[in-house]
Amino acid sequence: MKGHSANIDKLLRIAHCQGVGPVIFGRLLNFFGSVEKVLDASMSALAKVEGIGEKTAEKIFKSKNDFNVEKELELADKFDVCIIDITDDRYPSPLKKIYDPPPVLYIKGDFKPSDNLAIAIVGSRQCSNYGSEQASRFAHLLAASGFTIISGMARGIDSAAHNGALSANGRTIAVQGCGLSKIFPPENKNLFEKIYASGACISELPMEYEPLAENFPARNRIIAGLCLATIIVEAMPRSGALLTAQAALENNREVMAIPGKVDSPLSKGPHKLIKQGAKLVESVEDVIEALEFLQIDFQQHVKDTNAKAVEKVQKELFDTSKLNLTETERKILDCLDGEPVHIEEIISKTQFAAGKVSATLVSMRLKGLVKQFPGNYFVKRIS
Repeated sequence: MKGHSANIDKLLRIAHCQGVGPVIFGRLLNFFGSVEKVLDASMSALAKVEGIGEKTAEKIFKSKNDFNVEKELELADKFDVCIIDITDDRYPSPLKKIYDPPPVLYIKGDFKPSDNLAIAIVGSRQCSNYGSEQASRFAHLLAASGFTIISGMARGIDSAAHNGALSANGRTIAVQGCGLSKIFPPENKNLFEKIYASGACISELPMEYEPLAENFPARNRIIAGLCLATIIVEAMPRSGALLTAQAALENNREVMAIPGKVDSPLSKGPHKLIKQGAKLVESVEDVIEALEFLQIDFQQHVKDTNAKAVEKVQKELFDTSKLNLTETERKILDCLDGEPVHIEEIISKTQFAAGKVSATLVSMRLKGLVKQFPGNYFVKRIS
């Protein structure tokens, strides 16, 4: 990730003022236009911002120098943690789109553009062997297909999900409910190290924050916000995993659930979600098909229903010269035409490794570039 964001010292001061949360932080920046102007603002000026009255304005004004920024940056450097803010190009774009994105993120490891293709897998800390196996299996297969696996590094399902992704040599990101100078739970020290070596461990909390129970609901919204979908494996009816599912729904993300044994209390959470409309998933193919289904048909964006206008938009949207394709995607597209082609033939023609072809085809399906037929046959959707 290299260095911290520019002006991170000033941004940290604002983010840790009394009365400033993620939503107020965003309103302050939008209202004043820069971090410098926020810090220079008078109490009366601060009170004019939506959601900030005179009392909150006074709290913000009086506490803007309370946070020890120098100590924080020294700790971040000591633990090889990079601090970025929401205006930084490195900030994950899916997370920017939630209602209350974290003003700053502490990152040990790094984000990659491919991490925008992410799935969260979460569930009970006190999971069964069945739940652990399913979390690990889904994470392994999804990671092997090119998805980044997001979870909270908690005991049980979360740890199984991270380990499943790592076993596939895939990318995984852990969102901590404490500062990154802490590791919670402490027995996950080795897992923590493996995760940041092949992905990232992140937090919105200052370096020395303890893993208090009150931190975890907010942590869960980050897990959901980083992902296209959240998969619930096992969960009690009032578990934190269901709060993650709720955060996903509130931010227009897909919720999926893996069914469990009907006589297990740990099945009550996912089964409740399925009854409420969550997608029941039994395989990775179910996950991918659900995400494909969510891709909004381009015609829904065309207000003019004139056939020629629709045809023009279709050509523009499906013009490969205008798509930001990778070299791997271009070579795979060159192997496809109007007739279904088997994946083995694509591998043979491109000379790419089987895993690389499989992962790229998953991404291309979600982009609407290819369609899959039974038996691992693929056809080009674009002209």
